[in-house]
Amino acid sequence: MPIHLRAEPGDYAPNVLCPGDPRRAKYIAETFFEPGFRLVNEERGMLGFTGTFEDAPISVQSTGMGCPSAGIVFEELIMLGATRLMRVGTCGALQDHMRLGDTVVGISATADDATPLRYSQVDGFAATATFTLAETAARLSREQGATVHVGPIVTSGVFYDPDITAAARWKRFGHLGIEMEAAMLYAIAAVKGVEALAMMTVSDIIGDPGEQSERISDDELKRGVDAMMRLACRVVVS
Repeated sequence: MPIHLRAEPGDYAPNVLCPGDPRRAKYIAETFFEPGFRLVNEERGMLGFTGTFEDAPISVQSTGMGCPSAGIVFEELIMLGATRLMRVGTCGALQDHMRLGDTVVGISATADDATPLRYSQVDGFAATATFTLAETAARLSREQGATVHVGPIVTSGVFYDPDITAAARWKRFGHLGIEMEAAMLYAIAAVKGVEALAMMTVSDIIGDPGEQSERISDDELKRGVDAMMRLACRVVVS
């Protein structure tokens, strides 16, 4: 039994959604899983549930915030039999054409946090999603009428960044958004030979240096996240 996920092999489905927030994990299970799902982990408040979605086995497991916390969960999920991991959460948008509530599919994740690079033991490691999952996510997003952006994102280890020029540098290289876990997910997936994808709802528009960021309302965020979560369930069991 792993140290942080107090579960046994078979408690998790091969397909696992990975939000940061334990409350969101509970919400996903209650809202999108079919009746009969069960709690499989509550160690350290990191809630995890297993059930079915459209008759397919599926789990959801919260990861906490940032690469170190998420990396522990990704590793232990794989120990317990997970073969497809999907980060589902929010990001700050960097590009001018993006809008609050849009969907972002991170085809690659620049590691501004050093943890994925330390883990990979390759200084210039390019953390990349599983293409077939990204392709499916983009197609299904467009089919349901969502505005979807597919491209590189940035995984940062600093939420309140004192460097006000960082976002502008990332924007210049075409990065779509900033979040805190995807590069770690992609690094572990590459080393362990499992499938991985990060999908996010735009919760903030990151302005240029000196400009205030635009933040989505709670109601708008819920609508955007709900649409993205339903889509993510379909992608992860595809």
